[in-house]
Amino acid sequence: MSASTQDHRAGSEPVDWELAVATADRLVRPGPVVPRAEADIAVGRLREQAIDAEVHVRELTGLGHGLPLRAGEVVDRPGWVRAAVQGLAALTDGALPRQSGAFSGVLSGTAGVQAGVVIAFLSGRVLGQYDPFSDGGRLLLVAPNIVGAQRALDVPGADFSMWVCLHEGTHRLQFTAVPWLAEHFAGQVAALLGSMDEGVAPRLRDLPRRLREAGGFVDLLQSPAQREPLDRLIALSTLLEGHADHVMDAVGPEVVPTVGVIRERFTARRKGGGVLDRILRTLLGVEAKVRQYAEGAAFTRHVVDRAGMSGFNAVWTSPETLPTRAEIADPAAWLRRVSP
Repeated sequence: MSASTQDHRAGSEPVDWELAVATADRLVRPGPVVPRAEADIAVGRLREQAIDAEVHVRELTGLGHGLPLRAGEVVDRPGWVRAAVQGLAALTDGALPRQSGAFSGVLSGTAGVQAGVVIAFLSGRVLGQYDPFSDGGRLLLVAPNIVGAQRALDVPGADFSMWVCLHEGTHRLQFTAVPWLAEHFAGQVAALLGSMDEGVAPRLRDLPRRLREAGGFVDLLQSPAQREPLDRLIALSTLLEGHADHVMDAVGPEVVPTVGVIRERFTARRKGGGVLDRILRTLLGVEAKVRQYAEGAAFTRHVVDRAGMSGFNAVWTSPETLPTRAEIADPAAWLRRVSP
């Protein structure tokens, strides 16, 4: 039996991740021009602040005491592209059906190109991320984007980079201090991807109304069968992002002296952009992501104000104590259910 026949029977990968990287590499825009000495200072500062930030996050949240403290990885835009693709491949491994048939390679390649376009778009906007799904967990800080945002906001470099590290350090702590969280998150993704077997054509007929109502392209094409796992995933993502947004501000001016100015200007910047940029952000779900920060932070503030941080930390007890999507919008309902 020939190798090609074996490949055909086994099916090809659903996404050609190598092609995704190659596509993104061609489309990634260069970062801001920074003198070498200034770049070295920014990179060294980020590595140190990633450790310092997690110390502050642990003190505020009460999570993670005794866990090892690790520096973050400072990367450029192409470095983030490779890391993002690696994380996506690890997260979706086995969850997406393998392609089969005469056109399997074409479908895999098309998906790779599409993924590469999205990743390239995001590569100029992502400040950092924590990826729990590859290499035992990686905290990534995208130096050119952090420097570019800091310049655009006209805020102190040390304050802004610490503020970013507080957010990403919170994400790292969420996954390292809550041992079941990564597996649960991956399970929700697998459940959503496993439900995507109906195709999108029937739902495209109602496209105009859906486009008006949707929070992004992900919401746009969901079937009823996909709604339940999608709601769970959105609720979890909203909680994680909102908790991190709350913590990065709640640590306070003792750590980030200009935190009030940074938050005000950064929030305004999230809403900005030209018409084309805003359309792309909406289609890719970035606008929905912005809403997640605000909704999740409001949930966190409400619970912390009424039950304290220890009361809020009940969310991390088990998957059953996570808030539902409805409870994110009604935190009092979550408190009644979890702490009657």
